[in-house]
Amino acid sequence: MIERMPERVVAACDGASKGNPGPAGWAWVVAENDEIPSRWEAGPLGRATNNIAELTALERLLAATDPAVPIEIRMDSQYAMKAVTTWLPGWKRNGWRTAAGKPVANQELVVRIDELLADRAVEFRYVPAHQVDGDPLNDFADRAASQAAVVQEPAGTELGSPEPPAAPDTVPSRWSAAKKSAKSGKPGRSGTRNGSSSSSSASSRTIKAKFPGRCLCGRPYAAGEQIAKNDQGWGHPECRTATAGTA
Repeated sequence: MIERMPERVVAACDGASKGNPGPAGWAWVVAENDEIPSRWEAGPLGRATNNIAELTALERLLAATDPAVPIEIRMDSQYAMKAVTTWLPGWKRNGWRTAAGKPVANQELVVRIDELLADRAVEFRYVPAHQVDGDPLNDFADRAASQAAVVQEPAGTELGSPEPPAAPDTVPSRWSAAKKSAKSGKPGRSGTRNGSSSSSSASSRTIKAKFPGRCLCGRPYAAGEQIAKNDQGWGHPECRTATAGTA
């Protein structure tokens, strides 16, 4: 039996850096059958910037997919998307220098991506990150990249890895809800990012930081920035855990 080649592939990719620069990771996910993730991969980068992680994720996705099949790539990084769709032609004309005459940052990665894009039908689609009921593929790639950045270990379908976990302050992905619903025979429920129950409202209070500090995620926060209390101290509101205390 001859296997039919898909007419079009839908995918997403993302990178994460816990500190920017800091421990970083990349991830991509390919979807089939109503955009349910069917194949994914994530990997560590050691210490790197968020831009490097984003570009690496795109490079790995392009290298892992069939160049003969048109692909839609969803990304939440405007830098990575503009780098390869808007700025790249000018950089090449200028001898890999910016309009200001400076060397293009992360040139090696951009050159590699340019090679992988040659003679290939690719549609880039920007999707906002961390949105309530946002794009499920972007959410999956975001969580996988974040996990790779934290644990600094590879993961993915070929390794038999489970779905990457949600961040402490997020609801389960729509893919997880759909799978649980299918197993239980009960309709799935959707929720908001920060929840609406009284139990979550207790940990939703934020204050302005009097002094600069560092969140448990590894990223710093500045004096005057909104912070919230979590199990290990103070940090970014989006990094608080479900059991965080009040200020």
